[in-house]
Amino acid sequence: MYNIIEVGEQPNIQLFKGHSAILCQRSLYFRQKLVNAVKKNNIIEIKLPTISAKLFNIIIKNFEVSAKFDLLIAANELEATELVKHLQSKLINDNASWLRLNFSRVYQISFLNKSFEPLQQFCNNIITKYPGIIFNSDDFTTLQENALISLLKIDDLQMEESEIWDKVILWGKG
Repeated sequence: MYNIIEVGEQPNIQLFKGHSAILCQRSLYFRQKLVNAVKKNNIIEIKLPTISAKLFNIIIKNFEVSAKFDLLIAANELEATELVKHLQSKLINDNASWLRLNFSRVYQISFLNKSFEPLQQFCNNIITKYPGIIFNSDDFTTLQENALISLLKIDDLQMEESEIWDKVILWGKG
């Protein structure tokens, strides 16, 4: 079911369409609004006068990217090889900033299967320049063993070797 979301105030009102399932999954606010909403012709209308269209558009795009990433995981589980390749390419080429913002999750998932090698390479290129993004993350001690081994194989990490070994010991204790 689609929803009509009206954002902004007169004269700058803009209408957006959003699918209930995606909105509910990505936002507690929408989940609560949609449960109690009144349907007109099988459409739910939501008004958000305090949020600008520009900001709302950014939020909706991030919902879409997150859904695309979830689709990648599901496509991989279903062994839809061509779709997995296509989605990885789209995410890397069109949504690199989202991947960086969600780096820890993306990195962990990239090691679930060999079919995610392009995603692994994308992540390793970032780690080479900014190793702290993973070594200093709260999730570091939960890294899968193959992900840690991949990190250690990167020759030109911008990090002192003693720091790396301290992190490996921390990982081993975790």
